[in-house]
Amino acid sequence: MAVTGVLRPGYIQLRVLDMGKALTHYVDHLGLSKVSEEADGRVYLKAWDEFDRHSVILKEAASPGFDVMGFKVASDADLDAFAKRLTDDGLTVDEVAAGEQPGLGRRIGFMLPSGHRIELFAEIEMAAEHPPVVNPDVYPNGKMPHGMKAIRFDHALLYGPNVDEVNRIFTECLDFRLAEYVELDDQGHKMAVWLTCSMKAHDIAFVLHEEPGKFHHAAFFLENWNDIGNAADIITCNDISLDIGPTRHGITRGQTIYFFDPSGNRNEVFAGGYTYYPDNPTRKWSLDQIGKGIFYYDRKLNDAFLSVLT
Repeated sequence: MAVTGVLRPGYIQLRVLDMGKALTHYVDHLGLSKVSEEADGRVYLKAWDEFDRHSVILKEAASPGFDVMGFKVASDADLDAFAKRLTDDGLTVDEVAAGEQPGLGRRIGFMLPSGHRIELFAEIEMAAEHPPVVNPDVYPNGKMPHGMKAIRFDHALLYGPNVDEVNRIFTECLDFRLAEYVELDDQGHKMAVWLTCSMKAHDIAFVLHEEPGKFHHAAFFLENWNDIGNAADIITCNDISLDIGPTRHGITRGQTIYFFDPSGNRNEVFAGGYTYYPDNPTRKWSLDQIGKGIFYYDRKLNDAFLSVLT
């Protein structure tokens, strides 16, 4: 469990085509809460069990997809230390001043060789409505969560080139650990990697893909398998576009269902998964078993899961 350095995922910014439809999806159906809508049009959301002011940012745009994912670090000094390590490794690191996002302190950012922007931050305001910390009830203010009851923004899966180099940057420059991977060939190259900075099976994952900067899904954690079933009911009742599930992963062992927001961005709701300890060996999957690794029950991939990206 990390107590220094990179602690956990903090936020993700997604582009959506129609903000009104997006808010119906993410607030009413997924179960997030709207925190604010800012002058630049971005809308900030959070899940019920998060202490941070926000974890999901929606930006209306002409095309859907991924803009950035941010990770929380333990201290402001860590930002400077990581900036030096990344710069020494040959990456271009920029700094964003405090306040560019409401409630967020200064942060550093850089582009991965997969074409994705990653940011690190140390300070963010506590949410006005956060989990109780004195004689705490199970739910904030005694109110049951709504919709799919998303507990937190959990992880993202990103598609792009140079996965081996991305894995090296995360493990050597940011002190992530490689929890699991799919082997591409007998030279040690990797087709996909699941990386963790915590005790979770993964906090971010990458799949090898020719086109850079592609987005596969943002995942939201649910409490248990029954909540995955509740999410499936909500998907059907509201005619939400379903990708696959409910089912289970072999990789990470998570229980899952995949579906799409109205803009075509894929979401996942995810429960379970194994606990990762720093001394655990890295789990390896061969290409001939990838169907079982991704969808443990079906033991094969569906076409949409491989090809539909934003």
